[in-house]
Amino acid sequence: MSPIPSLPSREDVLRMARNTTDITGQLLDTAGNITRIAINTFDPRDGSGAEALRVLRETTAELAEASASPQAQEAFYRIVDTLTRLGTSGAPLAVHPVSEPTQALLAALGDSLLPILDAVAPAVEEAAVALGELVEAGSPLLPAAAGAAAGALLALTPVIRAAADVLRDGSPELRRIADALTAALAPLLPLQAALAERATAAGAGVVRAGLPPLADLTEAGAAAMKAARPLLIATEELFVAGLEQLQPLLLASASRAGRVARAAAVRVSAAVSPAAERGVVVAVTPVWSSLIAELSRHR
Repeated sequence: MSPIPSLPSREDVLRMARNTTDITGQLLDTAGNITRIAINTFDPRDGSGAEALRVLRETTAELAEASASPQAQEAFYRIVDTLTRLGTSGAPLAVHPVSEPTQALLAALGDSLLPILDAVAPAVEEAAVALGELVEAGSPLLPAAAGAAAGALLALTPVIRAAADVLRDGSPELRRIADALTAALAPLLPLQAALAERATAAGAGVVRAGLPPLADLTEAGAAAMKAARPLLIATEELFVAGLEQLQPLLLASASRAGRVARAAAVRVSAAVSPAAERGVVVAVTPVWSSLIAELSRHR
């Protein structure tokens, strides 16, 4: 016969009652906050509450109708099936021996990455802002890039389809190749593992012996760079000044090349299309002659 359990003491009863009272008070405060949020959101004094409820009702009705469609049901089925597979296959992985080094690696990375992330956060923010500005500035090129990508995909589609057909027709030969490679490489795996272990030990010894000289070389290089910093800054300033001096000449050359290219394009277009208006050819001819004379004079 089991013994009768002892009754809780007076202190235990008081502690349970105090905890129950605190939890009840917190729940009531939370419910009051939620009620005030709802009243402030759906306040009918200015008509916004009724409009918000109407929009919410129509939105939920549309979602309910959309969720009943065959496409949505198929998507829900795939999501549930994927989650079921992940749960079925992920549960054994959580207790598998392979997960232990993974967890240790994640813990070590978490401890060591936090200072690094704090250090690089300002640079990452600046890079993100610069990248956003670059994307915004290059947005006019996006349609051309999209057209080029679409053309490349259209050109590659027959190649990919032909490759798929070839691989599908050659499935028995591919299986024979895989079996032959497996039979040839399987005996080499133990030898490769032993060689890899020896190479790892030798490489660790080399790295361990080479770290002190590398540290000395790095310190010497840092000292030399610190000493040569004024020279480097002067060289950079000289290079930038040279670019600034060459900028007008480069712009003039680019403009002149553009005019020559446009004139040549007009001449080629007139030669290819004899039915073009004569006025255009006559109007461009003096420009072409002056350009030829200017080029001859520069030569």
